[in-house]
Amino acid sequence: MPDSLLLTWDDLDQLVATLAAEVGREHDLVLAITRGGLVPAGMLAYRLDLREILVAGVEFYRSEGGTHPEPLVLHFADAALLSGKRVLVVDEVWETGETMTEVLGRVRMAGAEPVSAVLHYKPGRSRVPGRPDHYAATVDGWVTYPYKAGA
Repeated sequence: MPDSLLLTWDDLDQLVATLAAEVGREHDLVLAITRGGLVPAGMLAYRLDLREILVAGVEFYRSEGGTHPEPLVLHFADAALLSGKRVLVVDEVWETGETMTEVLGRVRMAGAEPVSAVLHYKPGRSRVPGRPDHYAATVDGWVTYPYKAGA
């Protein structure tokens, strides 16, 4: 496994196709975790024919490097939009797992059933119990997604 992986748009499309086949179509809506989960969530929603996409604004990794002590939830969907629904929560990567764990907890508190889905799972770096419900691939090193290549 390489230390760094640079994905093309075709690579991304294949990962989303793999994830869509695993996730299935039994969800009411998609909840994208910003910023990294926005593009995969949109692509996944097309493949799953889901039209409702909500956004959870969360910051864990700081632009200047490092992380916050815990994920900062900047904004979150109103509980009335989630209650009673099966919510597909999408992010690009489960590294420490802390961001996804925070979001899944909030979805549960809103009265919904969350299902987590990520493109990449890093089991050796996870710091929380459990793992994503669905993932397209496992990796160890850094992944650069095509929509982040210029960053």
